[in-house]
Amino acid sequence: MAKTKELSKDTRKSIVDLHQTGKSESTIGKQLGVKKSTVGAIIRKWKTYKTTDNLPRSGAPRKISSRGVKMIMRTVSKDPRTTRGDLVNDLQRAGTKVTKVTISNTLQRQGIKSRSARRVPLLKPVHVQARLKFAREHMDDTAEDWENVMWSDETKVELFGINSTRRVWRKKNTELHPKNTIPTVKHGGGNILWGCFSAKGTGRLIHVKDRMNGAMYREILSQNLLPSVRTLKMKRGWVFQHDNDPKHTARATKEWLRKKHLKVLEWPSQSPDLNPIENLWRELKVRVARRQPQNITALEKICMEEWAKIPVTVCANLLL
Repeated sequence: MAKTKELSKDTRKSIVDLHQTGKSESTIGKQLGVKKSTVGAIIRKWKTYKTTDNLPRSGAPRKISSRGVKMIMRTVSKDPRTTRGDLVNDLQRAGTKVTKVTISNTLQRQGIKSRSARRVPLLKPVHVQARLKFAREHMDDTAEDWENVMWSDETKVELFGINSTRRVWRKKNTELHPKNTIPTVKHGGGNILWGCFSAKGTGRLIHVKDRMNGAMYREILSQNLLPSVRTLKMKRGWVFQHDNDPKHTARATKEWLRKKHLKVLEWPSQSPDLNPIENLWRELKVRVARRQPQNITALEKICMEEWAKIPVTVCANLLL
């Protein structure tokens, strides 16, 4: 049967107006050229809902029952890394056959979406207390104080782009909940870069070709940190930041820093996320990935070029 054409709003309004004047459904139908049954349906709708507009349709019934939705929510709440395939299999075992798209739609109606899991340091209680102590001690530091810090760190740059991500099911603004993150530890081995920066721009960047030890680290500081300080024209009393890697905290390194009269920022362990240079490393890796280096030699060359191109404004904004 062919689908009938929907009456216009004006026609529906005319039916109601004529009805209110006391005319019968038959008379209204003949006058407007509309079937009597249609006129009657419009009038009944107006009497019931006080409108002749189209009402929301219920649509097809949900494929997943309320019980099934609760089961899905319990599963992703317990383990946010559960995949859509896992949920499809769980429902199938319970007697409900659905697709992965249906799983996504169901979770989105509950305010949950699939998002990239944040990588955060693996923290023990002692680390948490140290970070809290650091925050309290520097709560009143001014922007000028942070601008006078030379930040440093090492990082690994992958040849074929940024490390892959894991996805989790979570609600908005819950990205740092422990269940929604991936704990990380300090990198070990691989192609390592050492670099430093301040609010005034990037300092030197070098490729660490051999396994770094304390002696090599002190040589890096001697040949690259101090020249970077001079190039960036750091103010008198500038502060040096590095983490608690054993090479950094070795007695010989501390003695070297003391002899050079360098003021070192006391740093809580397992806290790379507090160091703004992590955001700068991300900037560098994104820039390098765009150029798609095909070998280690090209990777090192591109890293140096892109590091030098990072604007001072990017560095300064990281400290705001």
